[in-house]
Amino acid sequence: MTIREELEARERLTLAPQAARSGDSRGRQRPEDPDPIRPAFQRDRDRIIHCKAFRRLKHKTQVFFAPTGDHYRTRLTHTLEVSQIARTVARPHSSAAVLARPARPTR
Repeated sequence: MTIREELEARERLTLAPQAARSGDSRGRQRPEDPDPIRPAFQRDRDRIIHCKAFRRLKHKTQVFFAPTGDHYRTRLTHTLEVSQIARTVARPHSSAAVLARPARPTR
């Protein structure tokens, strides 16, 4: 059983009966092989967070001085990307993948 199949089985056991489950996805417009680790809905979320259009949603002047172009990361997008990667890495090792989040900066 793959990690994805284990996660889908966990969804079936823990989610409410009316909840949408990744394993019941009707697929995508373009056929693709299932990922061995991430369920379909997680792949969709990952695509949104990493796409260029999502990066354009907020101000583009976070990291670079006098930036050119419009594909730089803001604090928002950087935090979302790091959080997603941490959850992907933590999920196979622990059911507490929710704890794999970036730390808040201290002030």
